[in-house]
Amino acid sequence: MPTAEQSPVVIAIDAGTTGVRARAVFADRRPSISSYQEFPQYFPQPGWVEHDANEIWNAVHATLTDVIKQIDQPIASIGITNQRETIVAWDKHTGKPFGRAIVWQDRRTAQRCQELEPALPLVRDTTGLVLDPYFSASKIEWLIANGNLPIDARLAFGTIDSWIIWNLTRGSAFVTDATNASRTMLFDIKNMCWSKEMCELFQVPMHALPTVVPSSARCGLTAQHVGIPSSIPISGIAGDQQAALFGQACFDIGSSKNTYGTGSFVLMNVGNTCPQPAEGMLTTVAWDLGTGSPTYALEGAIFVTGSAIQWLRDGLQIIQHAHEVGPLAQSVNDSGGVVVVPAFTGLGSPWWDPHARGTIIGITRGTTRAHIARAVIESITYQTRDVVDAMASAAAVTVRDMRVDGGAAVMDFMLQMQADLLGVDVLRPQELETTAMGAAYLAGLAEGIWPSLDDIASAWHLERTFRPEPNGGEDAKYQQWRRAVERSLNWA
Repeated sequence: MPTAEQSPVVIAIDAGTTGVRARAVFADRRPSISSYQEFPQYFPQPGWVEHDANEIWNAVHATLTDVIKQIDQPIASIGITNQRETIVAWDKHTGKPFGRAIVWQDRRTAQRCQELEPALPLVRDTTGLVLDPYFSASKIEWLIANGNLPIDARLAFGTIDSWIIWNLTRGSAFVTDATNASRTMLFDIKNMCWSKEMCELFQVPMHALPTVVPSSARCGLTAQHVGIPSSIPISGIAGDQQAALFGQACFDIGSSKNTYGTGSFVLMNVGNTCPQPAEGMLTTVAWDLGTGSPTYALEGAIFVTGSAIQWLRDGLQIIQHAHEVGPLAQSVNDSGGVVVVPAFTGLGSPWWDPHARGTIIGITRGTTRAHIARAVIESITYQTRDVVDAMASAAAVTVRDMRVDGGAAVMDFMLQMQADLLGVDVLRPQELETTAMGAAYLAGLAEGIWPSLDDIASAWHLERTFRPEPNGGEDAKYQQWRRAVERSLNWA
């Protein structure tokens, strides 16, 4: 057995929507080492959301080198997890981006998606997705039409994982994995390849798309960078929500998780057979371990949850720090009849309405900032119930429990509210950074650090169970939420 000093270490790069975290995960379960850096958000027009791809790479480089400085042993592998659907266009010859990246939250192609509605059956059957500006294909089409791009061998389109790996390898690896590819609306999830029909529909040149590789397999080696050694294997890739499902050890059919991040994403493992499209739900690749038989998931995508808390902080300025929202919301017994529908970028599952907009209903003279904060927290739990109800109906199975993670999962009262609304146990693990853990496990699995899924499952440990209380769901309040949602639909 190796000594503690010799214990393998994997670094997970978690490139989220608002920042990047690099995290060293030790096979012997020593406390991890991490580094975090935010990057700017750009909102050039209402409904538009952009990132500077170079600022993302700079954050990756800064956090990765910071972690490497603190490790006194060789790095066995790097795993990458990332915000999904966000698209970068760059020049393969120079490595420079063509303008800013278009972020998954961006709504600029809503009208185009409406125009393509006759193609919805083809889209659903081929990709498992719905026609919504959330996904990458219409963003790529927009960039081609408006970005003055060279439609030749220089052009590269990639999600954030592709952009990071391109930079880590100095251009020697132009790849993505099946989980990220399955979010582009250009990928055939049954045949596990880029779809010629979908590329023709969105007028996307296939030569500009990356090679699709398994989620757990060596796909490249780092090149020499300042502070980053060369020849470190890059062996794990997954979109953030699939990485969280893997990190939560949801390896059995029917097991599910909810990540409370910028948005909230409920995923359920549905096994190795791709299911038929389900109303209001997405079908996506959960992971591909290179065995020739990928695992699929049903997904409910909620666009705004954690970012609603950021809105309370940065937009309304009723809190100074995000951690203040819990105590403020608990300072009142209820929301005082206030309902907040945070449809700031439209509504995702199960509504799929890009024209929905945020609403605050029920304000009276007695409404305080605490009531609004409470209503925002309640909206997170209500949106999750919307998705779980639709998922259970679509999959014809009952969610037996819900594993949770992400920043907002630290709020006990919110998780109790969630258990009451769902009527099932909500399980919070000891390790809440399951997205990064999933990327580390995928990379370590490929390199033999964790030999099997059983070894990964044994590393998952429960911290607390929140059990539903009798009559805790308050169905009348949930029905009031549904009335408020109806008023937010098709607003813009």
